[in-house]
Amino acid sequence: MRTDSGIAVSSTHYIKGQNMSKTKKSAKNVAADHETGAGGEFHQIAGATHPQLTNQRGLVVGDDENSLKAGERGPVLLEDHLLVEKTQHFDHERIPERIVHARGFGAKGYFELTHSLEGITKARVLTKVGVKTPVFTRFSTVAGNMGSADTARDVRGFAVKMYTDQGNWDIVGNNIPVFFIQDSIKFTDLIHAAKQEPDRGFPQAQTAHDTFWDFVSLVPESTHMLMWIMSDRAIPRSFRMMEGFGVHTFRLVNGAGDSTYVKFHWRPTLGMASIVWDEALKISGADPDFHRRDLWNAINEGNFPEWELGVQLFDEEFANKFEFDVLDATKLIPEETIPLKIIGRLVLDQNVDNYFAETEQVAFATTDVVPGIDFTNDPLLQGRNLSYIDTQLSRLGGPNYEQIPVNAPRCPMANMQRDGHMTMIPQKGRVSYSPSSLEADSPRQDPKNGFTSFRGSENGDKLRIRAESFGDHFSQALMFFNSQTEPEQNHIISAFIFELSKVETKAVRTRMLGQLVNVSPEIAQRVANGLGMLDAIKAVPAKVPVRTDLPTSDALSILKKAVPGVKTKVIGCLVEDGSDAKTILALKKAVTAAGANLKIVAPKIGGAHASDGTTIEADFQLAGGSSVLFDAVYVLLSKEGATKLSREGAAVAWVHDAFVHLKVMGASAAAKPLLDAAGVIKDDGIVIGDDHKAYLNRASQGRIWSREPGVCSVF
Repeated sequence: MRTDSGIAVSSTHYIKGQNMSKTKKSAKNVAADHETGAGGEFHQIAGATHPQLTNQRGLVVGDDENSLKAGERGPVLLEDHLLVEKTQHFDHERIPERIVHARGFGAKGYFELTHSLEGITKARVLTKVGVKTPVFTRFSTVAGNMGSADTARDVRGFAVKMYTDQGNWDIVGNNIPVFFIQDSIKFTDLIHAAKQEPDRGFPQAQTAHDTFWDFVSLVPESTHMLMWIMSDRAIPRSFRMMEGFGVHTFRLVNGAGDSTYVKFHWRPTLGMASIVWDEALKISGADPDFHRRDLWNAINEGNFPEWELGVQLFDEEFANKFEFDVLDATKLIPEETIPLKIIGRLVLDQNVDNYFAETEQVAFATTDVVPGIDFTNDPLLQGRNLSYIDTQLSRLGGPNYEQIPVNAPRCPMANMQRDGHMTMIPQKGRVSYSPSSLEADSPRQDPKNGFTSFRGSENGDKLRIRAESFGDHFSQALMFFNSQTEPEQNHIISAFIFELSKVETKAVRTRMLGQLVNVSPEIAQRVANGLGMLDAIKAVPAKVPVRTDLPTSDALSILKKAVPGVKTKVIGCLVEDGSDAKTILALKKAVTAAGANLKIVAPKIGGAHASDGTTIEADFQLAGGSSVLFDAVYVLLSKEGATKLSREGAAVAWVHDAFVHLKVMGASAAAKPLLDAAGVIKDDGIVIGDDHKAYLNRASQGRIWSREPGVCSVF
């Protein structure tokens, strides 16, 4: 249940202990060189042809799966020199491009609080209603290099830097609420596996290769995230139409020192939308900057993207009784269990002035918090707290990166830190130490208003271990799949088939099918059928069996939450000599009134000659204005123009792609020869004639999912 403040307290929903393994000792589980830890993670043991793993100084590593903690659910210890060395080496592997999230695009705007969390936190940015806090937001892909394409199948970074009056606060998240791993000591391995293979330097900006699937097939904790990354969430239509998440559980702390757990969510007011996979592949060729251009154009046109900030608030008692561990970044709390409390809005209303100075030099860090916001013992979060700052030291040249304008706080700043590479702020005076007595205006600590950590108590042995409460790797993966609509489920299956078809090593494909069996034999069978490997399905033993009783969550589906409308969307209209100018003007008027944009595509960039002798100005030349660039299309041709274009491969492909990508299509009656040549079959997404209102009404409902089984294989 929930209190009046919106904080979830203990509930009978998801009670710990159901179907949870109580085995504490490691057991031989998968193969002769594998052991399974207390949290269900795989430990590959040295022996036979496999030498001992060491650090850079030759020290043999006893556990490469878990960081050193104070108790199994306790904080990660700074003395974990193996974690520090592994992370620091990783952070310095690329100069100056980001190792992850290299391809990004940023914009400026503001955050406005609409509902105060007074009494729950002392962070003024979350208690002062109506204050507009300046922000810088950066969206990104994760795996690809800076020159990769926008529409790769990938997680999207969603990082927001708020310049509050108490210092900078960064919510450094993604467009997916969970992650691949539970412990940050595995982050290096994850990214190495996902990036281009080191011996050959390819493939990049994709996970459809052996090293990625080899890794995740041996890391069962990644299974939930794999469902998300194979879903349409990984190929969004626009940055403006995707959600954002803080991923981890954080703490809010009030003036009395009391703590409330919190998860952060960004919700786009335009609703979510995705593209389809074949479309994503073709957009990569037609416009590699598709998402960047979309955001830039929207802001320039005054269509400022907006998100609501929602929070899930809960107490320690709820955390203790919740079925899954709130410190596990591979798990989420369903909104049906703790509904979102909307507390503010993010508006992006200004493009950057200089891409490099701002988007490339912006430096986010999970440790950038303000008084009233604090960390938990999430072992992935604790490693990120180390990694981000270390990365910036390498990438931006030294310890003064926070003096770069895009990173500098907008509130007063004074400290005893001095000198260093690229110092930009001359600090006056002779005192650069504390305590001191030589100057009357030297900065001093402020216990009352300064940052103080939550006073939590920790008990437990110092050890490397994964908590047993982290051990269920498959139940929420099944919950996510079951929460999708039938088209969305089909897309997940197809994505697994596509990705695993690119894996050359059969043993890796077989092992991944074995992990999918642990989620659902039906899912594994469908994927195996698409791979032609039905005889290869063999379950990989699981420490904690999947639960099939978890209720579905509509909040996890894009289509179930779709927001109707065409506002800010782009409609492509194909014309040729002889097209009717009055109809085009009427269509443009209707499209503009609906808040959408009409773009004219013609065989020549100079446009086309209308039937009345006027010139129809073109926005795109046919070969450079593929229908994949538009949300819906209109084919406005004379009979002669349609007949002519029916013999033009680019025009046939333009119409055919729009049809197989399930887009709503409007057309003049005279366009039939081209529609026939492109294989268009009449359905409720094909609107013939000049009833533009009917066309836009249908386009506002989104793609024609009922068309999909007739245009592509469904396994």
